[in-house]
Amino acid sequence: MEIQPLHTKVDKTIQTLFGIIVLESTGGFPKTESNLYCVAGDGKVVWKAEKPDPYTLYSRVKLDEDGKTLSTYTLSGHACELDLKTGKILSKTSIQ
Repeated sequence: MEIQPLHTKVDKTIQTLFGIIVLESTGGFPKTESNLYCVAGDGKVVWKAEKPDPYTLYSRVKLDEDGKTLSTYTLSGHACELDLKTGKILSKTSIQ
């Protein structure tokens, strides 16, 4: 399935049982929205990742070995663990 980005271009996708995780490029992406989201097989957005700071964007993402969580980094220096089913933050740390 080809992913149509919401605002910029797709930097990374990860296929999971819950859908395709999409990380869009930060360049030009609206800071008030989340550039990390999950898309279902029908192309609809299932969730947008909760952000640790309302005006930051995600810069990196990887699927954890447990298959249930995502490890992420933001432009403002946060490392977060997200629930793969909901996109909610399970834990966060400032790495500045």
